[in-house]
Amino acid sequence: MLAESLTALAAAAGAGVVQAATTDAWAGFRDRVAQWFGRGDQRREQVQLERLDRTAAALTAGEGTEHERDLLAREWQTRFEGVLEDLDEPERERAAAELQVLLPESTAASRVSAGPGGVAAGRDIHVKAEQGSIAAAVLQGGAQIGHPPVPDPSQG
Repeated sequence: MLAESLTALAAAAGAGVVQAATTDAWAGFRDRVAQWFGRGDQRREQVQLERLDRTAAALTAGEGTEHERDLLAREWQTRFEGVLEDLDEPERERAAAELQVLLPESTAASRVSAGPGGVAAGRDIHVKAEQGSIAAAVLQGGAQIGHPPVPDPSQG
């Protein structure tokens, strides 16, 4: 049985895979996760790359409902736990340390921010108008329809 801290680490890693799968950081993160799982075995690494690709495909193909994201995160948590459980103590500690270094990469591209008057979204925003209608996204603080103000020349 894994210690509570390793279970929490595996849960964070599972969530990190799901979070990173639809970001610009995915390609590099995906490769490093597969290497972590492979532990020097190219065949195991390739199996994980295929699993990671299926996860990303499911999330980008419109199956990324909150329920689906939770299921995928739990599946990846189980995979991380399985690897950690199978390692002897010194190797487990080394693998846990590697995983802790890897985790911040899963959120690096998903951090969003916007300046004053800007809009930032951590996930997709879909706004659709049909048959001549007007569509607007209702945002915290309201939404404006109209022409934006002309920027001051000092703003570039």
